[in-house]
Amino acid sequence: MRIVVPVLNEGNLNAQLSEHFGRAPYFAIVDIAEDGRVSDQMTIANTSEHFGGVGHPPDRILQLKPNALITYGMGPRALRIFQNAKVAVLRTNVNTVREVVTAYNNDELDELTEGCHDARHR
Repeated sequence: MRIVVPVLNEGNLNAQLSEHFGRAPYFAIVDIAEDGRVSDQMTIANTSEHFGGVGHPPDRILQLKPNALITYGMGPRALRIFQNAKVAVLRTNVNTVREVVTAYNNDELDELTEGCHDARHR
């Protein structure tokens, strides 16, 4: 199982979650084994147009082949892209990637069904 989490820093499992998916400076990629333990973890920079690069954040994330994306929120456009790609988008209210993994393993996350109304791209 591969999850992606938008984060503010490169703190591995201690990285702090970003408030919004597309504006996150980094993304934590976490592979979770069947027994719930973290089998691999890495952090990549957000190189989308939001940070001087090209493309949109969902395009980069989909290349990583995630099973789920876990976030506080995201815009309606990004949410639709992930839904159409059959990637689960789950809402969290915790602070670190480690807490996200625990909440995911304990089935404590709800599906994100509506994009943020204050997002630029609708």
